[in-house]
Amino acid sequence: MPETEHKKFDFAIAWNWEYDKDFIDRIEYLAQENGLSTYIIHPGNIHYVTEQVKENKLFFRVFLDRASDIDEDFEPFAKFSMQSELNRHPHHRITVINPYDLMHRAADKATMHLEFLTYDIEVPYTIIISSFRDEPAPKLTDEQLSVIGKPFIIKPANTTGGGIGVVLDAQSLNDVLEARQHYEDDKYLLQELIKPVYHGHRKAWFRVFYAFGKVIPCWWDDISHIYEPVTPEDEEKYNLHELRSITKKIYKVCRLHFFSTEIATTINHRFVVVDYVNEMCDMRFKSATPDGVPNESVDQIIHAMIDYVETEKNRMLPVGMPMNL
Repeated sequence: MPETEHKKFDFAIAWNWEYDKDFIDRIEYLAQENGLSTYIIHPGNIHYVTEQVKENKLFFRVFLDRASDIDEDFEPFAKFSMQSELNRHPHHRITVINPYDLMHRAADKATMHLEFLTYDIEVPYTIIISSFRDEPAPKLTDEQLSVIGKPFIIKPANTTGGGIGVVLDAQSLNDVLEARQHYEDDKYLLQELIKPVYHGHRKAWFRVFYAFGKVIPCWWDDISHIYEPVTPEDEEKYNLHELRSITKKIYKVCRLHFFSTEIATTINHRFVVVDYVNEMCDMRFKSATPDGVPNESVDQIIHAMIDYVETEKNRMLPVGMPMNL
């Protein structure tokens, strides 16, 4: 669709990761099949889009941001969209799926850890230490570390997309001192290693998606990263209903409409959230890559997203997003 043909759209989607193409194409196909007009924002048109919005020549009802976390060119539009949602009249605002400020808050594992404790969400025993730049020599001893056991996990609070910077088999204070120098400005979490129970041949480790009020649990192996859908029969047989209630609690903490979390079940029946909020989910299809998300799970997420966009469309008056950028 030529960019000058229409100026008002129900659903704008920003993306810039090549492996997102199948996901974006599927969203657009199903959205249009349901009568929604779509607009795709990409690196080639992001400056044009921002300028058109600035001049009040282009309007969107709902905006899905899958780009601003890794591309600063998308940040101005993401931030302006967030301001519109917060400040404009309900009938003249853009509804943002995962606003910029909430995504950045959710990405901070140290913040989420403390919030989860407040909401009685079980997490691994954790020691949070300040950044290397703020405190090159932390006041931490091997005796204090002994509380979390060996081996333990070291992870930066904000730099863990795809496991970046994570040490899974730390043994000593020296490991901590070395690891935290890789990201000198980031806080670090030192966590006990959670050992899951097995249900048959499957490790009781789950990646659970939250999508617009719908909870979609999957078996997920933390080593191979292979997914399988959790079936209703699985939930009954292994008493996994708590995956849903925990994920809904996490939504209350992070307030993101679309995210995933990792939950493991231990041998003594503890449901422990081992990775807090993945605010930008990897949505590659299992049919395209072995460690992708099951196709049926992706479709559940997209249908929930489209239902959400339709609800937003129906509750709004004629679209408009006047902004002074």
